[in-house]
Amino acid sequence: MSESPTSDGEAQAAPDTSMRALLRQRDFVFFWCSRWTAVLGVQIMSVALGWHVYDIARRTMGVKESAFMVSMIGLVSFVPVLLLALPAGETADRHNRRKILLFCYSGEIAVALGLTLAAFFNRETIPLLLGAAVLFGVARAFFAPANTALGPMLVPRELLPRAIAWNSLAWQTASIIGPAVGGLLIVVSLSAPYAVAACLYVVAMGCILMVRGNAQPQVQPGSRWALMKEGLSYVWNNKIVFGAISLDLAAVILGGATALLPVFARDVLHVDSWGFGILRAGPAIGAAAVAVYLAANPIRSRAGLIMFASVALFGLGTIAFGLSNYLWLSVAALILLGGADMVSVYVRQTLIQLATPDHMRGRVATVSSLFIGASNELGEFESGVVARFLGPVGAAVFGGVGALAVTGIWAWMFPALRKADRLV
Repeated sequence: MSESPTSDGEAQAAPDTSMRALLRQRDFVFFWCSRWTAVLGVQIMSVALGWHVYDIARRTMGVKESAFMVSMIGLVSFVPVLLLALPAGETADRHNRRKILLFCYSGEIAVALGLTLAAFFNRETIPLLLGAAVLFGVARAFFAPANTALGPMLVPRELLPRAIAWNSLAWQTASIIGPAVGGLLIVVSLSAPYAVAACLYVVAMGCILMVRGNAQPQVQPGSRWALMKEGLSYVWNNKIVFGAISLDLAAVILGGATALLPVFARDVLHVDSWGFGILRAGPAIGAAAVAVYLAANPIRSRAGLIMFASVALFGLGTIAFGLSNYLWLSVAALILLGGADMVSVYVRQTLIQLATPDHMRGRVATVSSLFIGASNELGEFESGVVARFLGPVGAAVFGGVGALAVTGIWAWMFPALRKADRLV
């Protein structure tokens, strides 16, 4: 907290926004550990599901048809997010956010254990794996708004930009380790990644249980529908927030070539599951490097222009990845697009968190997560559909060109976002 002005008129002391100050926030440290271990589990399971579905499909289908089956994971994961997004956001603004996270972790543990048993006894099928993706989508629909809204409750406002950067770092570092670990575990057995993921969810649940701070939002009067409508209205009327969220939606839908990594690994670059894990880690390596830099050097000015430039770099990285025939070049392209995407994520999340009052964070977060979910899952589906007609290389190049086009269109449509300056 800043000090009170002295009697002789000295200015208030600047608040302590150092990393040391953030580490003194006990509840945030446990929250961060929970986030890291949960994301590690998600990444390991994501690798396993993608490889598992593609492996089963290739036994009876061609490359293009199998690529389409992999893209179905994204679609079926997104459907429950779409259907439950608004009720989930309203729930996060009405009920204890910590308890919501515990409920979500319980569901994820149950699904991971179920897949472990199915794989161990060789009972896995594509419908079973897609059904598991649906259940994970249900858990994520409630997890995302509660998790996003809980974080700002655990730190002072002046530490929020640094906390957001470190939350992103938790995601990205786990996303580096997770795919590599997942690829290694697949070599051991197909049941191993699911079992390890279940253990990680248990650890994440234990960390959340250690959070003792207030997790109950101030409940606003009104019906559930009125509260949901209020959240939608806020996002629509705040053009900076709406522009930032929709830019991510459009760019990632078109540039979602990473969904085709199992296809590129096996039938374009001709590498095994370990090479697939390295490819999966590529975007996270770039994102983690940028997140470390931003955690120590937050963006001070020209935030809007920096975000648009990063989306353009994301598109260029996607094109380079699609045209590459070498593993090292493909990984480099993925590192570039991952780092660029991290800048966009950082600016967008900081803008939204600073602009949104606490009692609306759950609803605004669910709109944001709905858009992010749409961009990731529909991006996977779009890439699979385009790959069905143009092949995986054509789908990646098409997506990268589309992301570049979106950058120009959104810069013209949302001048307020383009002119956004300081993240304070």
